[in-house]
Amino acid sequence: MTWFSWFKKMKRIFNFLRVYSAFKKNYKLVPLEIFKNDPYKILISTILSSRTKDETTLNASIRLFSKAKNIHTLSRLDQLEIRNLIYPVGFYKTKAKHLKMLSRFIITDFAGQVPKNRQDLMKLPGVGRKTANLILNRVFNIPAIAVDTHVHKISNMLGWVKTKNPEATEKKLNEIIPQKYWKDINRLFVSIGRQFKTRKKLKEFLIKEKLI
Repeated sequence: MTWFSWFKKMKRIFNFLRVYSAFKKNYKLVPLEIFKNDPYKILISTILSSRTKDETTLNASIRLFSKAKNIHTLSRLDQLEIRNLIYPVGFYKTKAKHLKMLSRFIITDFAGQVPKNRQDLMKLPGVGRKTANLILNRVFNIPAIAVDTHVHKISNMLGWVKTKNPEATEKKLNEIIPQKYWKDINRLFVSIGRQFKTRKKLKEFLIKEKLI
């Protein structure tokens, strides 16, 4: 590594540390974090959260978990009951179908346990790469960056990446961010994104913190 390459790397890491410090200082709990690292509850609530406000997802998850405390009791609910419990999350009919299929799949193919690798997680109905990465990171403490709209938007605003979609953002972040920082990215960026909902307010926050 040349001196210039080393200098650029150190400058980038210093920038990461400044961002993390500012985000932690302004951090507010994300609603779905109440489920901590419970594999079943994190998996189900994350599936429900797609295209849905966190507060709506949280209420729907709590209703569902009151009737289905684990994957086995979920599998015994019929699809209509699941649909009624999770309403009004976005695409609740499709998600009810996915949850019913997913519960049977986990019981028959994975002995009732949430899989611990990305490939198997993404075989589950309703589970994409972002959800799989979040499960790996939050539940199993396996380094992975879950890139949602908040992570994608803020990473671009910070100038860390210049990407057009979450998949490209994840790939670039994997390349430039040291692995030890991966664990907190989604949690911190989602918290900041929830607090500063418009691009204007988010930009004002980043300027105030001297991050851009």
